[in-house]
Formats: sequence, C-alpha cells, structure tokens
Amino acid sequence: MLVCSCNYITDREIRDVINELLDEDCWQLIVPAKVYHAMGKRGRCCGCFPNVVDIIIRTTEDYHASRQTDGAEVVDFMERLKRFHEEQKTASLERRQRAAQVA
Repeated sequence: MLVCSCNYITDREIRDVINELLDEDCWQLIVPAKVYHAMGKRGRCCGCFPNVVDIIIRTTEDYHASRQTDGAEVVDFMERLKRFHEEQKTASLERRQRAAQVA
C-alpha cells in the first residue's frame, strides 16, 4: 500500500527499513525522520507521518514478538513510543493554533 505519495514509498519499504534499524539496535527509538533518512528521502508535506508512526509501532511489536523478547521490556518501549507520538500530535496542533491566531 502506498503510504507516502510525495516520495512514492510503500508500507513494505517502510517495514523493511524499520526491521533493518531494529537489527542494528532493537531498543533504539525509531521516528519517521529516521526511517526516511535511512531510505535517503525526506518528509515533504509530512502528512504521512502519523501513518508511518503506526507502522513503526506495529512493526516494532511484531519484531519483538517474533524474537520472543521479554514482554515487560516491549510494553515499556511501546508505551514510550506511543507517548512520543501523542506529544508530537499535541505540539503540531498547538503550532497550527498559534499560526491561525497570528494570521
């Protein structure tokens, strides 16, 4: 499925990059910018980033489940990633609201 129409990136390509990053360090924090950088691309409109975050979360969960990683470690990591995602959404909304007030 096409996730990023600006760069023509599919969910399969994103999952492959995430798995490569996890193979390097399975506990690193992976964010959309890191995935795009690994592919030699950059976010343009960044409208796909929320979907990319969802793919990162699912792929990371699947990665650790397939390797039978201790559940407590996975839950803690995934909660941190979900909190980060929520913080980024909140920050984005605040920036939009400030921009609307200035205009």
